[in-house]
Amino acid sequence: MEVTTMFPTRPLRRTAAGAAAVLSAGLALTGCSTGGGDDGTLNILIDNSEATGQLMQALVDAYTEANPDVEIELELRPGGSEGDNIVKTRLQTGDMPDLFFYNSGSLLQALAPDQTLVDLADESYMDVVTDTFKDGVSAGDALYGVPVGHAVGGGVLYDLAAYEELGLEVPITWDEFMANNQAILDAGGRAPVIQTYGTESAWTSQLFVLADNYNVLAAEPDWAEAYTANEKHFADTPAAAAGFEHLQEVAEAGYLNEDFASLTYNEGLAALAAGEGVHYPMLTTALTEIEATDPDALDGIGFFALPGTDAANAGLTTWLPGALYLPQSTEDQGAAKDFLAFVASTEGCDAQTAGASVIGPYFIEGCTVPEDVPPAVAQLQSYFDSGLTAPALEFLSPVKGPALEQITVEVGSGIRTAADAASLYDEDVKKQAQQLGLEGW
Repeated sequence: MEVTTMFPTRPLRRTAAGAAAVLSAGLALTGCSTGGGDDGTLNILIDNSEATGQLMQALVDAYTEANPDVEIELELRPGGSEGDNIVKTRLQTGDMPDLFFYNSGSLLQALAPDQTLVDLADESYMDVVTDTFKDGVSAGDALYGVPVGHAVGGGVLYDLAAYEELGLEVPITWDEFMANNQAILDAGGRAPVIQTYGTESAWTSQLFVLADNYNVLAAEPDWAEAYTANEKHFADTPAAAAGFEHLQEVAEAGYLNEDFASLTYNEGLAALAAGEGVHYPMLTTALTEIEATDPDALDGIGFFALPGTDAANAGLTTWLPGALYLPQSTEDQGAAKDFLAFVASTEGCDAQTAGASVIGPYFIEGCTVPEDVPPAVAQLQSYFDSGLTAPALEFLSPVKGPALEQITVEVGSGIRTAADAASLYDEDVKKQAQQLGLEGW
C-alpha cells in the first residue's frame, strides 16, 4: 500500500492561508534541465502530481524570497512505474538534476543509493530529522533524504459522537478495542467495525495487518531485518501473525457491517461520516476524501493507533512522505545542500503549511501543525509528540507480496483462517523476495 506521495490537495487546516498555485510566477518550468546549478540556478526533478507541485511551489517561493540571487527550475516527470524508470535511468546515466523528489522506503533501495546518491548523514540539518523518517531513507549508516510533506497514520478512524454517547474511552489495548466493539453492538443501530471489500476497495482490508507494525516491532525489535533476511516470518512470529488474527476475531464476533463484502472505500467513509459505523481501520489520508464530500463531518471524526497488547507502549504505525535526494552527479552540491537545509527547518515547514494541506505532523523536530486542525489530525500529532511512532513495514523492508489484499479479504470474510493466511502470505512474499534477488531466499 504505497502512499508516500499521496499528499492531499485540499486544505484540511482551518486557516486563512490559501494553497499556492502550482508552477506560478517565480517558478520556472523546464523540460530538459540537467544537474550543475549553473549561474545561480538550482534544478529539481519532481513527479507531476498537483500535490507535490503545491508543496515544492511553497518551498521554492519561500526560499527564493530569502535568496533572490537563486533561481529554481522544476522539471516534471510522470508518476508510477514510468516515473520510476525515468529516475533510475537518469541516475545511472548521470543525467539527473541537482536534486530530485522521490519515494522513501523500499522504492529508494531499488535506486542503489550507495552508488548514486550523496550520503547526508554528516550534515548538521539532518540532526532535526526524526528517527522514524531516517529509518525510511537509510541504508546501513548512510542517510539520503530530507522529508517533504506530512506523516500519514495507520490506525482507526472513529465516530466521536458515538464514543461520547456510549461513554467509551480510546482503547490502548486490543482487548479494550474489542470491549468497545461489544458495547457498540449491544447498543444497536451502528456497525462496530466498517470493512469495505467491494470492487477496487479490497486494499482497505490490509489495515489490520499493515497498521500493526508498531506493535510487531515493540515485541520483536529486529523483525524488519529478520523478515527481510528470511529468518522470521508471519506464521512463526506471534506478534506479526496478530494482524491476521485481528481480522478473524472481528469477523467471528459479528462486529462488521452487513454489506462488508460489497461496500466500497468511498461508501465506507460516508458510512463513518453518517454515524452508520463507529470504527473504520484506515489511513489518515482518508480525511481528505471526507473533507471533499462532507467537510462538516471532519469535526466529528477522531483517530487512534491500532491497539496492541502492551498498554504502556501504545504507539502508531506511520507511512512516510517522499523526500528530496542529492545525486552524486550534482556538481554544485553546496547550493543543493543549502536548499535541503532550508527544507529541513521550521521555516521550511511553515512554508509548506502556508501552501498546502496539513493532514499530519512533520518529520522535522520543532515543526508544528496549526492549532485549528480537525480532531483526528490533532490526535495523530499526539503520538509524534510522545515519540511513539514506527514506520510501516514497507519502509523498512522491500519484501511485500502482491496477494496480501486478497488474503486479508478472505480472512475478514471467514473464508480462510488467520493461521492459514499467515502461512500463505509467507509463500507469497517468498516469490517476490526471490525476484528481487535478496540474500537468504
